[in-house]
Amino acid sequence: MTTQNAEKIISSAMTVGTPFYFYDMKLLRQTVAAARAAAANPMFRIHYAMKANVEVPVLEVMREAGFGIDTVSGGEISRAVDCGFNPARIVFAGVGKSDAEIDLAIEKGIGCFNVESIEELEVIAGRARALGKKARVALRVNPNIDAHTHHYITTGLAENKFGIALEMLDRAIDIATSSADIDFRGLHFHIGSQITTLRPFEILSERINDLQDRYESRGIRFATINVGGGLGIDYENPDTNPIPDFEGYFSTFSKCLRIREGQEVHFELGRSMVGQCASLITRVLYVKHGLEKQFAIADAGFTDLIRPALYDARHLIENLTSDATETVIYDVVGPICESSDVFEKDTTLPLTSRGDLLALRSAGAYGSVMAMQYNCRSLPRSVFSE
Repeated sequence: MTTQNAEKIISSAMTVGTPFYFYDMKLLRQTVAAARAAAANPMFRIHYAMKANVEVPVLEVMREAGFGIDTVSGGEISRAVDCGFNPARIVFAGVGKSDAEIDLAIEKGIGCFNVESIEELEVIAGRARALGKKARVALRVNPNIDAHTHHYITTGLAENKFGIALEMLDRAIDIATSSADIDFRGLHFHIGSQITTLRPFEILSERINDLQDRYESRGIRFATINVGGGLGIDYENPDTNPIPDFEGYFSTFSKCLRIREGQEVHFELGRSMVGQCASLITRVLYVKHGLEKQFAIADAGFTDLIRPALYDARHLIENLTSDATETVIYDVVGPICESSDVFEKDTTLPLTSRGDLLALRSAGAYGSVMAMQYNCRSLPRSVFSE
C-alpha cells in the first residue's frame, strides 16, 4: 500500500471510525483504462458486472468509461438506471428472475436477457406478450468446462445450476427463433470466477467456434456472443500486480474466437475491475494470548467481509500502524459469535497491539456488497480517496 493511502486511512479512522472500506479511486481509474486499452477490438463490448461492487462512485467511473452493465436482479437494474446507464446497454442474468423483475426489465427497455432455461424463456415470452413488447434474449449455454477455480464459484460444469445444457440447446433455439415475442440475439457463456490461467478461455473459444459452425450450417447466425467474465486478480501480491492481465485475456479471445462479420462479443468483468481498488480497514480490539496461539481480535468480522468464511478465501493482511521490527504469528479473527469468523490463521504480522489498524487488501469485489447485519451490527462505511 502506498504511504499516501496509508496516511489517508489513518486519518479517516480517526474521523469515521472502523471498520470501513477504503477505495483507491486512482487505481480504479487506472484499471478501467487498462481494460479499455486491451479491449481495443471494435467488436468487443465491456459490461461491468455490478454484483461485484455497487458503490455509486464506482458505478460512475464505469459509466464515464462507456461500459454497459451486467445485472442479476431488479434492484441492480434500478440502481444502474438511477446512476445514468443507458438501459439499452444493460443485460440481465440470473437463474431465478421473478415476474416482477422481468416486467421491470422489459418496461425499462434493457438490452438483453441472458436466459438460463427453457422454462424461463417461455415465461419471458409470456410477460413480453402481456406488456405488448418484444424481449431481446440471449441463451446462456452451460458448456461443461472446468475452469479449475473454487467449487463455489465454478459455473460452467454440467453439475452447476447455471445455463442450458448443450443437449437442450436445439430446442431452446427453436423456441427463441419461432416466438413472436422474442428478439433472439445470440449465446451467452460464463464458466466461473477468479480464473487465473488463460487456458479455460481458450477452451471456451473452441467450444463457441464449434457451436457457431454447427448452427451456421443450419442457417442460424448469432448477432452477439457473450463470453462472460471470470478473470482473476492477485490476492497474494496486490502491490506487485495491482492490474490484472487484461492484455492476455482479451488477446486470447481475439486469437482463438472466430468472430463473424458484424458480430459483437460481450464481456462481463467484475472482480478484475474493482477487486484491487479497496481494502477493509479494521482496528484491533484485543490481542489475546492463548496457550498455543495469539489472536488479534478485530472490530470487523464476517459481517463486513464474508469471503474468508464463505470461500476459505485469503486476503493479504497488513498492520498499518505498528512500527515494530519483531514479528509474531497471529490468528486474525473478528467479534462475531461464530467459529468461522476468522480472517486468517497463522499469519505473520509485526508485533500488534490494541488499537492498531489492519488493512485486509484486495477487498473491492464481493466485500461491501455482501456485508450484512447479523448480530444487529452496523454496515461498514465507505471512504473514497478522492
